[in-house]
Formats: sequence, structure tokens, C-alpha cells
Amino acid sequence: MERRTKYCGEVNEADIGKSVVLQGWVNSVRDHGGLIFIDLRDRAGVVQTVVDPQAQPEAFKTAESVRDQYVLEIAGEVVRRPAGTENPNISTGQVEVRISRIEILNTSLTPPFPIEDGITTDENIRLKYRYLDLRRPEMQWRLFLRHRVVKMMRDYMDSLGFVEVETPILIKSTPEGARDYLVPSRLYPGCFYALPQSPQQLKQLLMVAGFDKYFQIARCFRDEDPRADRQPEFTQLDLEMSFVRKEDIFEVVEPLIIQIVETLSDKKILYKPFPRLTYQESMDRYGTDKPDLRFGMEIFDVTDIAKTCEFQVFRNAEQVRGIKVEGCADYSRGQIDDLTNLAKKLGGKGLVTIAITPAGIKSPSSKFLTEGEMQAIVERAGASVGDLIMIVADKPKITAAVLAGLRLEMGNRLGLRDKNVHAWAWITDFPLFEWNEEEGRWDSSHHPFTMPYEEDLHLLDTDPGKVRSQAYDLVCNGNELASGSIRIHRRDIQDKVFRLLNLSEEQIQARFGHMLEAFEYGAPPHGGIAPGVDRLVTLLTDDETIRQVIAFPKTASGIDPMTNAPSPVDEDQLKELHIRIVKDED
Repeated sequence: MERRTKYCGEVNEADIGKSVVLQGWVNSVRDHGGLIFIDLRDRAGVVQTVVDPQAQPEAFKTAESVRDQYVLEIAGEVVRRPAGTENPNISTGQVEVRISRIEILNTSLTPPFPIEDGITTDENIRLKYRYLDLRRPEMQWRLFLRHRVVKMMRDYMDSLGFVEVETPILIKSTPEGARDYLVPSRLYPGCFYALPQSPQQLKQLLMVAGFDKYFQIARCFRDEDPRADRQPEFTQLDLEMSFVRKEDIFEVVEPLIIQIVETLSDKKILYKPFPRLTYQESMDRYGTDKPDLRFGMEIFDVTDIAKTCEFQVFRNAEQVRGIKVEGCADYSRGQIDDLTNLAKKLGGKGLVTIAITPAGIKSPSSKFLTEGEMQAIVERAGASVGDLIMIVADKPKITAAVLAGLRLEMGNRLGLRDKNVHAWAWITDFPLFEWNEEEGRWDSSHHPFTMPYEEDLHLLDTDPGKVRSQAYDLVCNGNELASGSIRIHRRDIQDKVFRLLNLSEEQIQARFGHMLEAFEYGAPPHGGIAPGVDRLVTLLTDDETIRQVIAFPKTASGIDPMTNAPSPVDEDQLKELHIRIVKDED
């Protein structure tokens, strides 16, 4: 094997007359009247090569045995393609390589699916043969884009004086909301390490250590149910700063996001600077804490009107709210039924619709509402002729979820969710706690290390549900891309939060004693955030799932079809770890 002189996709007109040595995979082989054409591909692209049996009989003989996906080394001269045979669709389309020598470096079985873009092969098959799937140009483009995103992150953080610090993968199990992946210790029977759900405590301890500005491209692990935008292991840009307010965090992250989006994609950012909404504003206007701001269709409230009417569905509901959809007053009964079924799937009991037509206001519920009540709802919605009003009556959490889902559905139907437009926004002032009705206790809305607002500290003793946290999310197009907060840096406040989360003194010391002790050695005020790398790249590629932008992901059920992980291990390995498998009884 000789030394490669050029990547296949880099051969161009400047190389005409030069001898080159190329190495790569056979993209296709074509026999055209005695001449054999071989399209050779590597990570840079494809170049056409041709061998003439009269000029190079040995090379031609070898070429006759070549098949798709063989690994070849080709030596030859770069020449201009004959007039009329140029290919303007590829960068090498003006030239070809006249082969003088071919060496087969390796053969290949017939792949289980075509190594080309736009295939519709089942995802499980693609993941089983991921090394073949990754040969496809569109998959390589995704990973090259991911590389450029991460490099831009590193360069940007370095330019601002942040220091990259790697934190351990084997740490203490300190549950932060999801289940930990546990790693048994061979040397300490019955004891376990945990894989980090995030470097949360470690980056806070780096602030206690005085590093002031920390970041890393961090691997995180959470044993939770998979979904399209979630994997058992994922990557985030993790950063933390000392002596900061949330505005300081925003001023670091926002320009980075703008730079990545505008430099590495052709997406248009709708709002600069990014809008800021409080959690309550977002829930009131959009029914969700990760709103899609590419379109309006904001939620309106008619609870006060509903309480005075005779329509029992409205009158007995805790909350009655709706959305106005422009230009959909002519929706058919079937279309309304589809939306009603969607409302039920989202948790609602049903859907009330009101259409404002040229002939007047029409609604299946008109017999339960007076003309004046209907008119009051139409005015509250700001609706006019041609509009359709959808109303949900239920508990606040349900009305929010149903209307948020209906809003996105109508945004899709009306073409209002343009993938080439990004609407970024900051969501702030989340509740510090959420009430867990099943277990009758408070849970952290973000994580237990989030600092309350100073003016709300007294509510920790009297009304924890009203305490606002200094937490913030960065959202875009209905997706959460980053989550962060100003952290608790005082032991007395952290202790009180732990106790409100129903942790005993023994649990607090066992899980977080090291952190509480560190706070007594001069912990500075600090805060941070962690933008998700996988989700950000997915947003740039318009993919439906983060699996497309991860080199070797798990399936939606957490399985790796390529290696068959997770899998059983040898009994001897289990004995070394002092572990015995106990099967569930039927």
C-alpha cells in the first residue's frame, strides 16, 4: 500500500495532469463498452475513475473483480472528463482519474441496505449495522457538523477565559431526579459507584475551589425511559461561573448559540436578543414551559365568563381557556372530531368549538350557551369571521397540556412551524418545588441545588409552593435546549431545602455531606447552565430524533442492536463483584 496523496472528494481541475494515489470504498462500478468506471468514495466525497483494457490490461483485469464497498487503492492521472460527460452535482464532476494501477485492500459482503442517502431501511437494521449506516454521506455530514459545533463551543469558552476541567465518570450515587446507573466495586463488596446524571455537584465544588469559570463537554447518564429526544447517555456543554447573576449566564450563552446557528446552518433566528418569559407567563400564554414562538395563537382565559353561564361543563370546571385559530371556521365535522380525539389523548375530557362564519356564530354547544355568552367568548378571543375557537374546561394543569398540544397541532396543519426559522427564548422564575400528589411531598422543579429568590426565602417556612427559584431554561421551537440556575451556596439554605424534600438527617449526610461541608469553607455565589449538544445539533439538522446525530446510539427501548447490549455476563464476573442474579418469580 502506498501513501495516499489526496482525498477522493478533493480531486479537482487544479490536479489535471498530476498523478494521484487514492484510497477508499467503491461507491459503484459500471462497465461501459469495454471501459470500466469505478466511483471511489471516502469521507471527502466521490471521484470517478476509469480503466482502459488496452492501456492497462492488468488494472482492467483487477477492476473486473471489483464490487460495491470493496476497499481499493487506485493510482492514476487526473484528466478532464470528455465534453458532455461532466457531472455538475459533485465537486469532482469536471475530472476523472485514468487508472494505471488498482490494488484491492479488502473485499466486502453485499451490504444489508444501500450505502446511499435517502434510504428507508428500518432503524433497527441501520443501528445493527451502524458502521455501514455511518458510511452514508448524510450521516457523515451530521457527525462532521456535530464536530464543528463542539469545536466552536470549546473555542468560544476558551476565548472568554473558561477552563476545561474533566470530572469523574465513577462517582457517588446522589439521586438528582432520575435513576442512577450503578457500577459495583470489586474491591469493596456491596458498594457501588454511580455514573453521573450530570457533573452538578462537582462543578459547584470547582467554584468552591476558586476556578471561577469552568466548562467541559460532559457525558451524562440517566436510567430513565427513552424517548425521541432522550438517550441513556448524552452530551452537554456544562459550564459554571462564580459571582454571577442569571443575566451574566445569559450574556455568555446567547452569543454562542447565535454564532453556532448563524455560522453552521442557514437557519434564521427570529428574535435577537432572545425574549424572556417567566414560567407563569409562558404557562398562561402557551400552556407549556417550552413554547414555540414562531407563531402566535396564544391561550385566552374565559373562566370568569364560564362561571356565570348555565353550561355545566363550563360552570363546574376549575378553569376554562381556549385558543383562536385563524381561517379554520370551515372545518368539517370529521376534522373537529379528529381534534376532539386529540384533546382526549392529551388528557382532556373533550373539546368545545365555536366557528365564526359569514352566516354567524356556529357551535355544537350553542344550545347550552346564550347568544350573549357566545359573543362574550368571541370578543375575549379576539376572533373574527373565518376563525375557529377551541375551548377546554378542566383543571389548570390539564387545560394547559391540552391547549399546548392543540396549538402545536394547528401550527403544523397551517404550516406555521417553519424548520428554517428559530425562535429562541429564555424561560425564568420557575417554582422551586412541585407537589407530588402520589407521595404527598415536595419535589424539586429543577434540582435541589437551585437558589430561591432572596425575597422568597421566608416562604420556605410558610408556603413552599409559592417560592420562586432562580432557575432558567433556554428553549427553541418547542424544545428545551438548556437548563440552569443560580445555585445555593449557603449551608443553612441547602439544609432547609433538603428537609423540605423530605430527606432525613441521615440521608442528607450520606448523599450530600461532602457538599454541605464544602459550603462551610467559603463557597462563593455561583450559577451555571448546560446546553444539550445532541438536541442542539438535532435542531440544526431538522431530524426527529437525537439518535440521528449520535454515532452509536441506543434504540428507543435502550438496546444497542450492534453489540446486543445490555447482555448477560459470565458467572465468574458476577462472583468477583459479589453479585447474584435473582430472577423474578411469576
